[in-house]
Amino acid sequence: MPRKPRIELAGKYHIINRGVAQMTIFKELADYEYFEELMCFYVTDFGMTIHNYCLMGNHYHLLLEIQNENLSKFMRQLNMNYSIYFNKKYKRAGHLWQGRFKSWYVTDEAYFYTLMCYIEQNPLKANMVKDIAEYPYSSYHYFLNYQEIPECLQQSWIVKNYKDDIEAIEAFLTNPVDYNKLQELKKASSLVEAPNVDNRPQQKECQKLFENIRNMQERNKMILQAIEKGYSQHMIAKVLCISQPAVHGVVKRSRK
Repeated sequence: MPRKPRIELAGKYHIINRGVAQMTIFKELADYEYFEELMCFYVTDFGMTIHNYCLMGNHYHLLLEIQNENLSKFMRQLNMNYSIYFNKKYKRAGHLWQGRFKSWYVTDEAYFYTLMCYIEQNPLKANMVKDIAEYPYSSYHYFLNYQEIPECLQQSWIVKNYKDDIEAIEAFLTNPVDYNKLQELKKASSLVEAPNVDNRPQQKECQKLFENIRNMQERNKMILQAIEKGYSQHMIAKVLCISQPAVHGVVKRSRK
């Protein structure tokens, strides 16, 4: 079966990549630091924004925002160069990464806010620390030290909105994560389709379905009919100018 095309829409993405066979990809301080250097270099080079990140022993999380269709190119450069460094240092050969990286398009602000907390709280969830401020390999410890924030984090949402307000940063990023809600948002995100010029005529047909809708009840019924006709939730949301999780909610409620 062919791979599903990568989404390359401008916007925010949650990225996860793991070591092959769950192997450790960061063995010592120098490894974490080298990956951070590469990450910051390529984020700047590709004109991206990194909002949050967390490097764990055998995987990492990134929350990126892109302006151009260059996510795959960025990830290729980052992963390839770190692999070369790691294999040379530890005298090994072969693939370092477990297949291609996973990415989820961030569909709305609720998902974005939840992801920021989720990413920063990874070490806490894994019982690696009792306080996320103790973990040195994430963006969180930089946010608590405003004068030391690297260039690649200076445009992050936290820095732009809170700057050096430590209490506000701590209150926001330590907010408990609703994992059931996160999974729902993640599921909705995974339904976003890759851009395809051949979808343009199809979108016009989708618009016609909703031309004479008079109220929300009729709209919701037509959403379900459009789903049955094969239109994606992403396209329906775009046609109606609503969020994709809202469309997903209509579909979910209809199945209860």
